[in-house]
Amino acid sequence: MKRYALITGASRGIGRAIAIELAKDGCSILLNYKSNHAAAQEAKCLIEEAGGEAELMPFDVSQPDAINAALDAWFAAHPDDYIDVLVNNAGIVDNELMLWMEPKQWHSIIDINLNGFFYCTRRVIEGMFEKRHGRIVNISSIAGQKGIPGQTGYATAKSALIGATRSLSTEVASRNITVNAIAPGLIETAIINKAKISDIEKKFFDDIPMHRLGKPEEVAYLVSFLCSDRANYISGQVIGINGGAL
Repeated sequence: MKRYALITGASRGIGRAIAIELAKDGCSILLNYKSNHAAAQEAKCLIEEAGGEAELMPFDVSQPDAINAALDAWFAAHPDDYIDVLVNNAGIVDNELMLWMEPKQWHSIIDINLNGFFYCTRRVIEGMFEKRHGRIVNISSIAGQKGIPGQTGYATAKSALIGATRSLSTEVASRNITVNAIAPGLIETAIINKAKISDIEKKFFDDIPMHRLGKPEEVAYLVSFLCSDRANYISGQVIGINGGAL
């Protein structure tokens, strides 16, 4: 039986690196993205060039109806299969001091970074329960562990994801389902490269003991481990990848 892995926000950056690494591990990848079809198709080609399998699964993680429609279609086409690995990676960064943050910004951050976890996990976990096996990895952030000016909304979502990880892990442990979170620091992605670097953020960068950005592949290696049999007894944990910044 094929082992299927759904990675949300997998067309670029950390999500793409995770998709490629899990494909190397033998997983058949369900590559989710919202709208950047060209980037998703490129990621799919990279996976296939490496000898893996990938299927594009476009939907907005903040829209439960879209999620259900996409997954209903997939389950109908795969009646004997289930999704054994779920990586909740999709997220956005919209830095703004709370003093000037608009409600629309707040709700968008929460909907994508936190509610997307709920919608996707609720839909996929039923199959894991039935098969009595599963791996869930939630991509949180160092922002959910320490205060960073301008990221109150983002930190709220990412710290809530940590709490959800710990609680959910206790609910599903008896079914041989593990739930863990990874909290990356500054990782070299398009989001970071395009972000406005304030003096405060520059100081945060300078405070990284390793004096460099992390690489998406370094996050992917940990996801690969947590989804393997070598991590059978690891659940409810939050693991930082931040160059010693926390």
